[in-house]
Amino acid sequence: MGSIAFADFLIGIGVLFVIEGLLFAAAPGWMRRAIESVIATPDNVLRLTGIGSAVLGLIVIWLVRR
Repeated sequence: MGSIAFADFLIGIGVLFVIEGLLFAAAPGWMRRAIESVIATPDNVLRLTGIGSAVLGLIVIWLVRR
């Protein structure tokens, strides 16, 4: 793991798992309803939400790294 960027990526993945795990542990019923809602959402809405989330994430990373 010679690259700092790769280490940062792995740390980000780890944080994602921690947050997801805490949500499932703290509110499993709410998470189940959220997943059911995602399943019922049309593909185009999910795609646009995913693109928006990715762009927002890149902006946050850019602002932090500036």
